[in-house]
Amino acid sequence: MSFQSGTFYIMSEIERLTITLPAEMAATVKGAVDGGNYASSSEVIREALREWKMKRAVQMQELAALRADLEKGMKDIAEGRTKPFNAEDIIKRGEQRVRSRSKST
Repeated sequence: MSFQSGTFYIMSEIERLTITLPAEMAATVKGAVDGGNYASSSEVIREALREWKMKRAVQMQELAALRADLEKGMKDIAEGRTKPFNAEDIIKRGEQRVRSRSKST
């Protein structure tokens, strides 16, 4: 059994892979190991994959929320819950928001 970053891995559940990286990425991985931040290249890659999985999960949640909003909007349109709008007014409000943000920064 191996212990990595708070997770136990049973050796039979580990699969060895060979990966190919661009020279710059390989140097980054080697630098992280040589700098003492990680014990092995595998540790670096495992952490990167864990972070990618978390980022991907957040992206999927955001996408699901957008889809739900879109479905709600389409249902509102289909059921006649709309109101007229003026594109020029929307553009002016957007420009005002941009100006007010640039003044506050």
